[in-house]
Amino acid sequence: MTKWYEKQENDHEIVLSTRVRLARNVKEFPFVAHMSLEQKNKLIEQAWNAVSQANFGESMKFEKIEMDTLTREQALSLSERHLISPEFVEHKRGSALLLSGDESISIMCNEEDHLRIQVLKNGMDFDRAYELASQIDDLIDESLNYAFDEHLGFLTQCPTNLGTGLRVSVMLHLPMIEQSGLLSRLGNSLSKMGLTIRGTYGEGSKVKGSLYQISNQVTLGISERETISKLKEIVSSVITQERSLREQTKQNPHFIDVIQRALGTLSYAYLISGEEAAQLLSTARLGVSCNIIQEVTIHELNILANEIASATLQCAGYKDAEARDHARAQIIQKKLTHTKIVQ
Repeated sequence: MTKWYEKQENDHEIVLSTRVRLARNVKEFPFVAHMSLEQKNKLIEQAWNAVSQANFGESMKFEKIEMDTLTREQALSLSERHLISPEFVEHKRGSALLLSGDESISIMCNEEDHLRIQVLKNGMDFDRAYELASQIDDLIDESLNYAFDEHLGFLTQCPTNLGTGLRVSVMLHLPMIEQSGLLSRLGNSLSKMGLTIRGTYGEGSKVKGSLYQISNQVTLGISERETISKLKEIVSSVITQERSLREQTKQNPHFIDVIQRALGTLSYAYLISGEEAAQLLSTARLGVSCNIIQEVTIHELNILANEIASATLQCAGYKDAEARDHARAQIIQKKLTHTKIVQ
């Protein structure tokens, strides 16, 4: 089945994806930290019964994945694809993932909260992502009684999620803002507006290939629509800044040289590590957006990045690092066979 990131819709040279996540807890149960294994399993079954009977079409049919049935590599692969949090990789008994066929919807059961409902969309697509998350949320709410307070809103284990329980984030490719030394200033500006900028896999994670997440921090005293509207406005401003810096630099001979060297390595290297691939693909992505590299699209590079992730390659049978690095190089070269440089 075609995955959400393989669909050619809302392609964007800077925004890779939009994510909407809702934190929910069920009134019947204590918070996750105080639940028994029996209670955790009961909650999973209730959530599964709610979503498995929904009719959202073939691509939205769910499967239930018990975390204790997965190898570590399989769990890490889910995290690499942003379907579960890095912390959820370590969750075993009493934890489950409810995943739609196209992987656009994932529901973590018994992570920090009872339910973490997440929707992923290509490019900048706040409205459709939120609409779908709300549909799933309403569907589950019909079967489970959410913990809700008239004054505080949705009750969550961590006070920072109280209120709407909503986290909206976008994944942006910001190599020029990064290289221009403007990230610190951007971070300070975002903080003053109730937003934050984080690494590729969220809070506390490293940045890979100049990919950053910008998301809201405030969930109390602000509506869902206000949160989305504010994020739209700020992200649009960041996009404008990144585009302006690219425009100023794209004719620079040293800039063109860096892009051509990156493409050369990607096209001919025998071994490419995951970290090196992330940086080289970041440069190639920049080259495509500046029309220096042709015959490959940003969309194809985004799909490629998922195909060559380390845990995904391990799941495909490449167990040692050298085998993975060689397989990664071969996959990249096959994808870039017809690319050419604009002179």
